[in-house]
Amino acid sequence: LWNEVAEYSPTDRHPMIELSWYDAKAYAWWADKRLPTEAEWEYAARGGLVDKRFPWGDDQSVARDYANYAGTGGKDQWGVQTAPVGSLEPNGYDLFDMAGNASEWCQDWYDEGKDTKVLRGGSWYLNASNLLFVRRRFNNPNDRSFINGFRCVSSN
Repeated sequence: LWNEVAEYSPTDRHPMIELSWYDAKAYAWWADKRLPTEAEWEYAARGGLVDKRFPWGDDQSVARDYANYAGTGGKDQWGVQTAPVGSLEPNGYDLFDMAGNASEWCQDWYDEGKDTKVLRGGSWYLNASNLLFVRRRFNNPNDRSFINGFRCVSSN
C-alpha cells in the first residue's frame, strides 16, 4: 500500500491517495471538517461557471493547463503519477485540481442500496472524458485505489 502511495504521490506536495472513503471521512473528522456532498463538490468545481462542460469552460484542448489526466500524448511532465497540488491553473474560485490528479470521495451514496460512494473529478490515470462535470464514478467505501483521494470542507 505505502509503496503505491510513494510511487504515484511521491512528496508532501502531492495529493494523498490510496484512501478508502472511511479513511477520508476519519481524517476529515479529525481535522474538524467533513467530506463534501456531491452537490457541494460540483458547485466548487464549477468555480462560478454556468452551462460549461469543464471547470475551465468548454474547450477540451486547454485541459492540460487545468488538469493532470491520462492520454496527453507524452506532454505530461509528471508521467504516470499525481502532480503536486497547485501545479496547474485554478478554477474561478481559485481551487486547484478540481478535475484530474485524484478522484475525490464525496459524502453521498452512489446507489439506493448504499453499496457504493460517489467519486468526482477524474484522475491522473483516467482520460479527459472523466474531467466532465457530469461524470460520476463510484467505489465501495472500503476500497482503496491509487487514483482516489479526497478534499475536506468546513462547515464554519
